[in-house]
Amino acid sequence: MNPTAAVLVIGNEILSGRTKDANLGHIAEALSGIGVRLREARVVPDLEEEIVAAVNALRARYTYVFTTGGIGPTHDDITSACVAKAFGVALERNPEAVARLERHYASGHLNEARLRMANIPAGGVLIDNPISQAPGFQLGNVFVMAGVPNIMQAMLDGILPRLAGGPQLHARTVACELGEGVIAAELSALQDRHPDLEIGSYPYFRHGFFGVSLVLRGTNEEEVIAAAEELGGIIRQLGGTPNVTIGTKG
Repeated sequence: MNPTAAVLVIGNEILSGRTKDANLGHIAEALSGIGVRLREARVVPDLEEEIVAAVNALRARYTYVFTTGGIGPTHDDITSACVAKAFGVALERNPEAVARLERHYASGHLNEARLRMANIPAGGVLIDNPISQAPGFQLGNVFVMAGVPNIMQAMLDGILPRLAGGPQLHARTVACELGEGVIAAELSALQDRHPDLEIGSYPYFRHGFFGVSLVLRGTNEEEVIAAAEELGGIIRQLGGTPNVTIGTKG
């Protein structure tokens, strides 16, 4: 079975629009590179009951869950406590996490607020943070990471070797300056002929022209290539000019 994943973005600042999420796309791309399919993303506020419910729902449904946000030193950083509650374990002051913070902060600067970042659910395995040392952690199939993008990315780099990936995903993007309505029927028929592929349609407006990027993804590279060539022929028949690229960005 292909491994699946969900991302849980935690924070009032995301829902208010004050902060724009910069992590979801990076996580999705990294997971796709090792054959893990991101199937769901949720954004929840800094409310215990909502975080706990989301963690429990997602960890039961997917192979991996990745959370971002809420593990800093302030009162609204409650993710660690919520994950502990979701798993029914105690939240403990982790000695190794404390040692990492002690090495990072100058003498006298490691106050109680910063020590909150060393509170880890019992049984949690630390996730390295090479930038500011305050660790994330893994508990079961849940990986808890910082919300700050460069720290999250560094944490994710350390996590990826722990994951059991799936078959490599191959992709082709076929772009053309045809409207979705022009190609919709033929595209639906192509999907029916290739049920093992994911075929997505993404319209755009560039340089004064409407067009569409048609993305084909699957684990069988030969089928992906064949379907892309077939799609190119369909576009030509409809009066368009296909532009094929490797990968999902078109």
